[in-house]
This record gives sequence, C-alpha cells and structure tokens, in this order.
Amino acid sequence: MSRVAVTGVGMTRFGKSNDSLKTLLLKASRQALIDAGRPKVDAIIVGNFMGGPLAQQEILGSILVTELGLGHIPSMKTEGACASGGIAFRQAYQLLKAGAYKTVLVVGGEKMTHIQTNHVISAVNHAMDNSSMESKTGLTFPGYFGVVANRYMYEYGATKSHLAMVAFKNRNYARQNPLSQFQAATSLEEILSARMITDPLGLFDCSPISDGAAAVVVQNVAREGVEVIASGQASGTPIMQEVDDLTRIPATEEAAKQAYSQAAMEPNDVDVLELHDCFSMTEIIAIEELGFFERGTGFEAVEKGLTNHGGDIPVNTSGGLLSKGHPIGATGIAQIVQIVEQLRGTAPNQVEHARVGMAQNLGGTGAYSLVHLFKKEGA
Repeated sequence: MSRVAVTGVGMTRFGKSNDSLKTLLLKASRQALIDAGRPKVDAIIVGNFMGGPLAQQEILGSILVTELGLGHIPSMKTEGACASGGIAFRQAYQLLKAGAYKTVLVVGGEKMTHIQTNHVISAVNHAMDNSSMESKTGLTFPGYFGVVANRYMYEYGATKSHLAMVAFKNRNYARQNPLSQFQAATSLEEILSARMITDPLGLFDCSPISDGAAAVVVQNVAREGVEVIASGQASGTPIMQEVDDLTRIPATEEAAKQAYSQAAMEPNDVDVLELHDCFSMTEIIAIEELGFFERGTGFEAVEKGLTNHGGDIPVNTSGGLLSKGHPIGATGIAQIVQIVEQLRGTAPNQVEHARVGMAQNLGGTGAYSLVHLFKKEGA
C-alpha cells in the first residue's frame, strides 16, 4: 500500500462572494495545484451538495477538467450533504492507496448567498428523509439540533452559556483567519442575547449561509507532503424518532474508532482538531464521540478552556463552521486545509509543535461522519 500525502492546498475566502460556483472552484483548485508544484493530475473529485438547485450547475468535475486544461482525465462528484467534501477526500485517499492514481485534485465548493434564505433552507432540507413525517411536519436542522441541545442540557446540566462559550472561542479564532466569514469581535453577552433561532440555539450558535471553495492535491509520494495516516467513515439514521440517544452521534464515534485503529493511535496522540460545528451543540458532542472527553463532560471541557490553545486539544483553530463559514461542499476540504497548514507550521492560530492533526466532517443529523488523521512530514 502506498504512502498518501497532501502536497498542495488552496482556499477562497468564505462568506458572500460575487463569483460563480465554477469560478470559486477554479480559484481554489489553481491555488492548490500551484502550491503542489503543478503536478500532472490523474483525476478530479468534487464535493458539492447543492450545485443543481442553487447554482443551476452540475457536471462540475468535467467543467474543472476542461477549464484547467487537463485533457481527458476522469472526474466525479460526491454528495453527502455537509460531508460531501470529506467523502470526496476519502474517495481520493482510497484510490491512491489502491494504486489507481498517483495524483488526485480534490475540491469542494458551494454557492449559497445569492438565493433567498427560505429557498436555501428548503434545499438544505433535501438532506433529510423527505418521506418521513418529521420532514413533512416542518422539522429543520436547527430544530433538530435545538432538541439535541435541550436533551443534553437536561441529561448533564449544561446551560446556554456553555453553548455561547463554544461560539465565542470559535469567533476569537476566526478573527485571526483572513479567509473566515466573520472577523468582527463579539462578547459572551452579545452571543447570549442574540436573536433566538430555535430554543436554545441563538444566531451565533448556528453556522451561516456561505459561498466558498477549498481544494487539496493528494499524491502517492515517498517523502514530501503532510501524510494521510487514516480515514474512517460511518453512517447513521437520518430520522430523529429512530435515534436511541439524542445526546450522541454514533457515526462519529464509529468513524473515529476506525481511524484510531488504522493509525495505531489514541485521542491523546492528536495535537490539533478541526471538527464539524454546524451548531455549537455539535462541537460539544463531537469532542466526546471522538474520545477526547468522557461522555457528558464536553461542556465542562469547554468551560475550563481545554479546547483552546494551551488546553488538552485545540479545537477549530480556523474559526470552525460557526465563524469561518459553512459553504457546504467546501467544508470537509477546508477543515483539511487548516490541519495541513497547522502541520506545516503556517496556519492562522498556529499550535506549537503540532505533529498529528484530525479532521471530522458530519453530514445531515449524523447520517454520515468522516474522520481523517494526518501526520507532519518526518514525524
């Protein structure tokens, strides 16, 4: 089996953009290819969720092959709701491990801000089981995770203040990230008093509507690049009434178990973590499911500062989805860009002596979860 490494990264600024989805994808792709030294590309894999309904554009892989002048190489698009980018990266990793290709360009993107919010929400809800009564009676993703937050607070004694601490931490990280959507200062008081979206989740507890793209070049290489040392993926039910425990996302735990086993590592081997904080509550659950803190104690870890620099595990040093932004198809790749930069020593909010990094990407309400582990060159 071959050594697989990320040799190039590229990313647009997240937020509101005048660029088309095609232009965003091309910008990130060109940056990554230049960063990798312009290698010969054997295939392109695109992560995207709503190119059709929102941007009226599909066949994204073929478009990129043509625009980048790469001849007749194969391309494909993967869709897994908010995990579309992570799935695209995993497909590239597995194909490279198998020896099918030597170099794959993986790019994810979304164009969302040009459409009215109600239409965006309607498109996002395609990630639910629309034949279930839950969807037909109006359940939304904020509604689902609001229920999750209330149940977690009831079970373990967390409060809305703990959710605000997650949002506050991630905003402070985003302020130092030039590519993040939100860079303005805020306060815990402002977060706690913000407009309610769905009890107990306020405006700052919910990831925004965003445009943007991110790309990585992944190669079979002997030495250079940040090595990909594990890839785990698992699925879960998309229907709330089938969830055994609303304070858990089992697919994340399972994907993490796979990754730790492949890498022969444990949570305490990880130096920096990018995880899927589509809502502030999901960050608290994820740090538990990934094994960094005992179940029911994630909120206490946040309160103690254990997910900041100097704590047990710095989490979402990019600003996370909450403040870096969440252009859905780009998110899983953008997480990897941040981890690669951390291990290169060039990241915003650089973690000192970071040698092993993790990226965790979630789709739907836990329908998909992916966990990737990375190791610094020479580590």
